[in-house]
Amino acid sequence: MALSSFFRSSRAVFSVAVLLRAVFLIYGLFQDALSPMKYTDIDYFVFTDAARFISQGRSPYARDTYRYTPLLAWFIYPITWPGFWFSFGKVLFAVGDIIAGWMMYHILRSYQNMPQERALKFAGIWLLNPMVATISTRGSSEGLLGVFIIALLWAVLAKRIAVAGALLGFAVHFKIYPFIYAASIVWWLDNDHIGKHKTSKPQPVDSFATVAVHFVNRERVVLALYSLLTFVGLNVIMYSVYGFPFLEHSYLYHLIRIDHRHNFSPYNTLLYLNSSPKPTLGFVASSSFELERLAFIPQIFLSFVMIPFSLAKKNLPSTMLAQTFAFVTFNKVCTSQYFLWYMMFLPFYLPDSTLLRSRPIGITALVLWVLGQFFWLQQGYQLEFLGQSTFVPGLWIASIFFFLVNVGVLGIVITDVASGEICP
Repeated sequence: MALSSFFRSSRAVFSVAVLLRAVFLIYGLFQDALSPMKYTDIDYFVFTDAARFISQGRSPYARDTYRYTPLLAWFIYPITWPGFWFSFGKVLFAVGDIIAGWMMYHILRSYQNMPQERALKFAGIWLLNPMVATISTRGSSEGLLGVFIIALLWAVLAKRIAVAGALLGFAVHFKIYPFIYAASIVWWLDNDHIGKHKTSKPQPVDSFATVAVHFVNRERVVLALYSLLTFVGLNVIMYSVYGFPFLEHSYLYHLIRIDHRHNFSPYNTLLYLNSSPKPTLGFVASSSFELERLAFIPQIFLSFVMIPFSLAKKNLPSTMLAQTFAFVTFNKVCTSQYFLWYMMFLPFYLPDSTLLRSRPIGITALVLWVLGQFFWLQQGYQLEFLGQSTFVPGLWIASIFFFLVNVGVLGIVITDVASGEICP
């Protein structure tokens, strides 16, 4: 009864969400000060160092391993001010979490027609999730990205297409992967979804040229135009200020990255082996086929082609979930921060999903997903903190197991959306 009354009040839910993040922020200060195992994510030190370089009139790329748009360093610029401003970025990311959660609640109420109590319960999957709060308060920028992505979804559903285009262009500039949403949004923007009348009378089979002409409607053109202008405009500005290092570290690096630390992907061990210097024969380096370079083929085929064109017209938010889940699962680099990329879509998918309608399936999937992470983290801890070589078989088996669990969950999501059982 108390829990039910709690979710009847949006003020109570959002107050607890804010308090949860405040507690983690304060706890993090004590852990950083007293424990050799720091609470603050190493990436946050990269962000803050880049901001300090900017404050000195230098490039953020003077900081090794800064692989992001300069806008991120500018967003947390106040950390360079004197006083207690070092945690400003963490506060900003946590506030982003809250705003993203509020927008989820608004979409559930306005576009999925949920009663307030039910909408707050599903928005609480994000707002009251300790994992989400921890990742943002440790200094990961994924919470800030969540604002842009959920705002993009809202703009499309609200038929604010110019706004949606600008948000899509900005999101891709901020973090490359949101480009996959372009396919599902474009496919969703047909005459049915944008409110134009379509006759129910049988129509003759049109030629390919006729179909192509009808496909190019005003909304699709506006989306493409505004997203392209925003993306190109931001890149031109950043390139004019920071030159080729901007392109190299923000974009080109991600094509050849070989990060293996904290990487749940089955490609983990291959990336580790290829991160070491190649042996040489005389003056010529020996070469070998690098399988992980082909990881993008199934990843892009699923997330950018098959899933959007098969599912988007049935349910856009759940299709974006399936796209993101496939992109993360098949990516050659998969860290815990990436889980937030698809978790932000769970409130829209779960209400009518098999994972909730069938408790045995839902509980089994959740337990296996958690166990997969636990098994991997146990092996990773032995490797990175105890110095024990657990690459084979321990870490490799853990990566394969977690990958298979994720593929199974992805299959459930795709089946649900394809069946039409997820209410749009």
